[in-house]
Amino acid sequence: MATGKINVSVENIFPLIKKFLYSDHEIFLRELISNATDATLKLKHLARLGEANVEYGNPVIEVKIDKDNGTLHVIDQGIGMTKEEVEKYINEVAFSGAEEFLAKYKDSAKDSGIIGHFGLGFYSAFMVANKVEILTKSHKDEPAAHWVCKGTTEFVLEEAEKKEHGTEIILHINEDDKEFLEENRIQELLVKYNKFMPIPIKFGTREETLPLPDDAKEDAKPETKTVDNIINNPEPAWTKQPADLEEKDYNEFYRELYPMQFEDPLFHIHLNVDYPFNLTGILYFPRMSKDMNIQKDKIQLYQNQVFVTDNVEGIVPEFLTMLRGVIDSPDIPLNVSRSYLQADGAVKKISSYITRKVADKLKSLFNNNREDFEKKWDDIKIVIEYGMLTEDKFFEKADKFALYPTTDGEYFTYSELEEKIKENQTDKDGNLVILYASNQDEQHSYIEAAKDKGYKVLLLDSPIVSHLLQKLENSKEKISFVRVDSDHVDNLIKKDDEKISKLSDEEKEKLKGDFEKVIPAEKYTIQMEAMDSNAAPLIITQPEFMRRMKEMQQTGGGGMFGMGNMPEMYNLVVNTNHELINTILNTKTEKKQQRLIKQSLDLARLSQNLLKGEELTAFIKRSFEMVK
Repeated sequence: MATGKINVSVENIFPLIKKFLYSDHEIFLRELISNATDATLKLKHLARLGEANVEYGNPVIEVKIDKDNGTLHVIDQGIGMTKEEVEKYINEVAFSGAEEFLAKYKDSAKDSGIIGHFGLGFYSAFMVANKVEILTKSHKDEPAAHWVCKGTTEFVLEEAEKKEHGTEIILHINEDDKEFLEENRIQELLVKYNKFMPIPIKFGTREETLPLPDDAKEDAKPETKTVDNIINNPEPAWTKQPADLEEKDYNEFYRELYPMQFEDPLFHIHLNVDYPFNLTGILYFPRMSKDMNIQKDKIQLYQNQVFVTDNVEGIVPEFLTMLRGVIDSPDIPLNVSRSYLQADGAVKKISSYITRKVADKLKSLFNNNREDFEKKWDDIKIVIEYGMLTEDKFFEKADKFALYPTTDGEYFTYSELEEKIKENQTDKDGNLVILYASNQDEQHSYIEAAKDKGYKVLLLDSPIVSHLLQKLENSKEKISFVRVDSDHVDNLIKKDDEKISKLSDEEKEKLKGDFEKVIPAEKYTIQMEAMDSNAAPLIITQPEFMRRMKEMQQTGGGGMFGMGNMPEMYNLVVNTNHELINTILNTKTEKKQQRLIKQSLDLARLSQNLLKGEELTAFIKRSFEMVK
């Protein structure tokens, strides 16, 4: 028997481990199973090289609870350790056994996917245990070793009896951490962190119903047998080659990741790269809602099939955090700060690769089946538009497949749209004016007026549209986006053919004064405009710049203009060529004139959904009186 002190640089290593090594104590189980997996994969590698003295077989990692003794056991059938290796890898915390293993077998192990740490990963056990034992036997023909430590720098190491190669870690659970002796809690952690580990993980047993034979009687009861409860899928879809998978395989894996999702994803992107970094994974486009925040944190990050986190900001471009799926890479540093991750060179390359891969896939889908792509546009546009807004490289690529739908259900790329409208929607200064609506029902009358002029009206209704339009205007020459209700249709695209007013300048000035007596100046700017006589007598509009700045401020950005705190201001456009306006001008009694102005204003407000509450009730009552 040997005793000694663990070779660490500070005496209080264990209090530090217990407090600060990981924020969640539950991580200890992930670390121990990760080590057990490494040990098993190493044996597999040595067996393949003919350097192991034992058969690899079909190893499992077993997790057991012994409530009577207050212990939790993690047992592997891997490479095991000699007494000298325990001394080296466990007592000398600064060493990493995995690093030395890889150095020795670097040529043959380069592509074997072996990673892992002994050292601090193992010592995370002391976050939940007041005593930890290691019972281990090497694959070499040497005696087993038994190591015991009670959470101080003192340890005991001696020879022991153990028939099979591999390692058993025994944790004597602290009084404060008894939750880790509960089956439900351990099952939960195994599913959370180890659901896709590459070695089968056994946790207890379960009853399995056997199928009835073909000649069974009607009242025959099926038999059951006890089988190992394997909690993980060692070969998840992302570890396979795309050529080996069909659409149903991808959809089944999606269900495995998200059991509560009842709709199939729209499509998937299989990631697989081994240079200049290693990364595999599958990303899914689900059906999207317009609420971007609800969608986030659905991508799961793994390191060699060990779950790490579902907070992937800084690793995945922000616009893709609304997708779902898995990313697995040994090149992403773990258990470090988010700011460190964002500055890490490998992470930046991974982020750029994912962006490019998604853009290429979207372009391929668009080119191969445009009709299907158009059908899915409403469900995927929020991701694409957000990507165009936040990632310049994606913006450039998206120009080939981003769609601009019209209120008539047509879909154009930007170049197609430009070609379609340039003849009719270029103003007198040579600028291309692209009209759009954000709500087809609320802006119906304005849309119809524009269509009567032969204009195309886009339907752009995502919550970030104001920001995106600003970027499009800045990136392309001589274009502007104008919402269809921001002015009278004749003013949306300024042409040389101005309408002549039926009223003289003096009559317009008098009429404006009459309106100003009734209409509050703090809410409306009154404009006298000569329009078609069959156009509406009064039209309420909100200037494009003012409204867009307010919308940008509400969704983040544009705040520098202070628009969010300004009262709502509208233009009231008075059609001086309409018969009703002429009647209002020539009405003899002031009371009747003001009643006509008030009623006309309320009708204009009603068309813009601005008449509500008490004012709407009064308008309805007044209208019925007028009908009588």
